[in-house]
Amino acid sequence: MGVIPTQRETGSPAPGGSARPHGEDGGTQARATFPGGPLAPGNARGLTRTALAGWRERGLTVPDRLADEVVVVVSELVTNAVVHAGTDVDLVCRLEPDSGSCVVEVSDRHPSRAPARHTGDTDGDVPEYGRGLRLVTALADEWGVTYRTGAKTVWARLPVHRAPGTEPYADEPALGVAEQLAPQPQRAGRDHEWLGRGALSFLAEASDLLAGQLDEDLVAVLTGQLLVPRLADWCAVWLEDEAALRGVQGAGARLARVWHGSENRIEELRRALEKDPPRPSEDPAAGPEPYPWPADALGPHEEQGAALAYRLVAGGRPLGTLVIGRAGLLRFPDEITGLVEDLSRRVALGIGAARQYARQATISAVLQRGLLPGAVAEIPGLRSALVYEPCDQGGPSGDFYDLFPAGRSRWCFAVGDVQGKGPEAAVVIGLARPWLRLLAREGYGVADVLDRLNQLLLDDAIEAADAAARALAGPVAGEGPQTRFLSLLYGELVPLRGGGVRCTLASAGHPLPLVLTRSGDVRTVARPQTLLGVIEDETYTCDTFELHSGDTLLCVTDGVTERRCGSRQFDDGDGLAAALAGCAGLDADAVAERIRRLVHDFGERPPEDDLALLVLQAE
Repeated sequence: MGVIPTQRETGSPAPGGSARPHGEDGGTQARATFPGGPLAPGNARGLTRTALAGWRERGLTVPDRLADEVVVVVSELVTNAVVHAGTDVDLVCRLEPDSGSCVVEVSDRHPSRAPARHTGDTDGDVPEYGRGLRLVTALADEWGVTYRTGAKTVWARLPVHRAPGTEPYADEPALGVAEQLAPQPQRAGRDHEWLGRGALSFLAEASDLLAGQLDEDLVAVLTGQLLVPRLADWCAVWLEDEAALRGVQGAGARLARVWHGSENRIEELRRALEKDPPRPSEDPAAGPEPYPWPADALGPHEEQGAALAYRLVAGGRPLGTLVIGRAGLLRFPDEITGLVEDLSRRVALGIGAARQYARQATISAVLQRGLLPGAVAEIPGLRSALVYEPCDQGGPSGDFYDLFPAGRSRWCFAVGDVQGKGPEAAVVIGLARPWLRLLAREGYGVADVLDRLNQLLLDDAIEAADAAARALAGPVAGEGPQTRFLSLLYGELVPLRGGGVRCTLASAGHPLPLVLTRSGDVRTVARPQTLLGVIEDETYTCDTFELHSGDTLLCVTDGVTERRCGSRQFDDGDGLAAALAGCAGLDADAVAERIRRLVHDFGERPPEDDLALLVLQAE
């Protein structure tokens, strides 16, 4: 984590002993584990704020200033762990009323060992990556590092009340983040005014803002707005092309954003910067480097100034470069250099999160296109209608459908729902749909198809495909390889010579289908059976019935039956059957639209699950 060696580092135990489970200590402890990704600092701050609010609701003393400092310390420690260790991060935040303090402990899983005892002065030059921990030691009453086998814990204790004879939190002047970081006391003009007034929460708030963006160009835009005019007169952000990161020849960095305090300077400055892109050091640990001052682009009033280039690195990968400039300086003040250095790490985390989202969105879009049929088969003597509404428009749904010819005047249909969502669910659908078609066209009956599909889901093939999905889209927090369950309604349709259709179907853990007869009666036409992918060697059975002219078969996923309004569900009290009974006399399209509208109107908020329904009506 880039800690600063101090005498406290050599094995002092973390305060409060070993971490205790959540809920002990009278509910004054919050703890969680966050994956070592760019969203970890923001999630950690959210958990901390929730814990602080809960303690206040219970009447415990948590002054506003202490709450701000705790959030900043949590943000710094988790950010350091993510940037410099890259592993999962354990956070414990504990209020100790008896000792009058709040304790924060952050552990990472990076292999480490305690450094040799160091007794040197740490108030001089700040080691690379050490500024965040300088902030911790300035805010905290005490702090240190505890090394254990395979883990390292940085802890900080912040007093709830100041010592007797000192001013309480509420009356203290605000002390800026940059004042904690600065190795020298010189501050003047606008730096001193802004840093002293509002910078305490600057990094934490900037982290929340940047981590919540899903577009890397928007991260670059926000970076300019954060820096200009607070800390610089102008700034520019170059982003490395993803192809360049993969070593593709000819790819390089692009100038994503240029910002100047005076808008009429932006275009000229952009043209100058495009001709002279930064060439940062190959060392990912290198600090900011001088950048040539673009005097020709800034006019006579800004002929001289200082500019610095910061390498944007996250997870050990270079993502781009941030350049800041200020006129009238020979060099940037150390406090500004340090603050922008910490901000640049958060910018890199934001870019990394946006790129990860973009990769997953692309994978999801490709998967989605391949998971659904390009066209629905037309069946003689039968009208069909579909409603398909994935809850997450940007990713693959867990619901799927199919309606296809199986040869010899046979057609087959399927409506299914995979446990979970995203790429892992898409893997199951990507296996199930083609296998259904293959087995049906090979002449297997309904029950035999389910038997074989059940065995497929229990085989090693699904585990290998699941691992492939994780490799593409990244791991899901708290999940390991697991079998994916599938609920499925699968049937076979054969048109009859005298009119109507013979239907053979089976339901494996799926909402049972309903038939609306021409006379207005509604009945269930299948028996409940076990989910696919649960029990080895399960034997499935099927039911056969006829759809006469005017009869309607309705098949839905649980996004319909379990649509919620408070504690009620749409299908409570046979609600779906009642809704279908109200569709008597409607054609297939009208039935599908009416059920869809009733499901949407059932709750005040939009549906929170995928919706899929298939209507088949005999002519």
